[in-house]
Amino acid sequence: MKKWLIPVIVIAVIAFGIYNWAVGFNNTAVELNENVSEAWGNVQTSYQRRNDLIGNLVRTVQGAADFEKSTLEAVVKARSEATKPEININNLDELTPEKLQQFNSAQSGLSNALSRLLLVIERYPDLKANQNFLKLQDELTSTENTIQTARTRYNEAINPYNNHVKKFPNSMLAGLFDFEGKPYFDAEAGAEEPVDVEFDFN
Repeated sequence: MKKWLIPVIVIAVIAFGIYNWAVGFNNTAVELNENVSEAWGNVQTSYQRRNDLIGNLVRTVQGAADFEKSTLEAVVKARSEATKPEININNLDELTPEKLQQFNSAQSGLSNALSRLLLVIERYPDLKANQNFLKLQDELTSTENTIQTARTRYNEAINPYNNHVKKFPNSMLAGLFDFEGKPYFDAEAGAEEPVDVEFDFN
């Protein structure tokens, strides 16, 4: 074998190894990123279901005579605010801790307004006995639990992705392929608890 072939072969082997590493890194990062996108989509779907249910709840409660108008207005306003922060599921690279906090705060505001509404309803026996309201109450309870599960699974999807792109030596390639770490869903104090929609019917 000619001596000049040895460095050529060594360089070729090293280049092939780097290529395989880069391809493996990129493909794994893409797969993990898709898992994150799917998990975030489930979070948004859960919140959207709650927004839809609240719209039905407001319409049902509006039918009650002399119901506190200000309480309903607070829920409607909070629901509107909760839909303002938009996080594009197709471009989660733009998901910063600040944007996630803004989204979380808006949803927390809606949870608080909804809690106040359900507490006020305690003073309306006829409304509490309304079958439409009872069904919505059950669905809201279920949806709050679904939201909590979706947020947890989102964080679980973030963990392997962040580990993959932040650990050395993958972190050297992350910038080249535009893969950045993503923020975890950090719920505000008390926001991790489902809205209390249990009533004393006695």
